[in-house]
Amino acid sequence: MNTRHYNITIKGKVQRVAYRFTAQQMAIKLGLTGYVKNLPNGDVYMELEGQEDDIEKMIQWCYGGPPKAKVTEVDAVESELRDFKNFELKRL
Repeated sequence: MNTRHYNITIKGKVQRVAYRFTAQQMAIKLGLTGYVKNLPNGDVYMELEGQEDDIEKMIQWCYGGPPKAKVTEVDAVESELRDFKNFELKRL
């Protein structure tokens, strides 16, 4: 088991389109832990932990997101493990 941690910023029309909620559903489905939240500048920020292939699936999902989202950029950077226990939807 090779657990990885990624910090992901999603840019575009990604707030007020159920992006966080559907991201949480997808992350849980893939068995990932971490959290997702809106940023004041209109971006969505996510921290993910899990297996490399599951994280890759989640990153690919981020490029599309929910139907009303218009994603222009996804920035994913590997980082230090934080040992999350579940996947949370955080508020500002």
